[in-house]
Amino acid sequence: MQARLTANDLACRRGERLLFRHLSLDLASGEALHVTGPNGIGKSSLLRILAGLSRPFAGKATREGRVALLDERLALDEALPLGKALDFWRGLDGTQDFMPIEKMSLTDLLDVPVRYLSTGQRKRAAMARLLGTKAAVWLLDEPLNGLDDEARVTVERLAAEHCAGGGVCVVASHQTFAVESKRVLSLSDYAS
Repeated sequence: MQARLTANDLACRRGERLLFRHLSLDLASGEALHVTGPNGIGKSSLLRILAGLSRPFAGKATREGRVALLDERLALDEALPLGKALDFWRGLDGTQDFMPIEKMSLTDLLDVPVRYLSTGQRKRAAMARLLGTKAAVWLLDEPLNGLDDEARVTVERLAAEHCAGGGVCVVASHQTFAVESKRVLSLSDYAS
């Protein structure tokens, strides 16, 4: 898997407020980055810029390889049972791989409508969706929120395996995130 994520002199503005500026990074296959900083500093905004979903106020971000973003938006039909909601995405992704469902311990929940899933179950479902994309670049926004210890270890292990397989992983989180190949970037260093 080949992956690369670069940002050159990024700046992000929300309304009239400049959140951060002069941010540059270069992540190659096998690397991980943990983005830290207080609430409202722009961690989620940075991930959306890196994903190509938001425009930076200044600078440029480039990506090599397919990109997947896990954030607070579940992107699963709330009215459908979990299995059918995930099947929809498997069809779009062109994969019949059921391993993400098993890896995230969701097999017993496939008949449960998405709207009834707990916070942790929703997070695990979102992670299964991300795994199914086969993306080279993972952008994870608070991926451990709502997870119990077992699920937390699973997510950290999957991120480490992703990097070991040549992927890139960027984690924006207040919580510690255990991945050996990571660097840490504090957005407070780029706040204006």
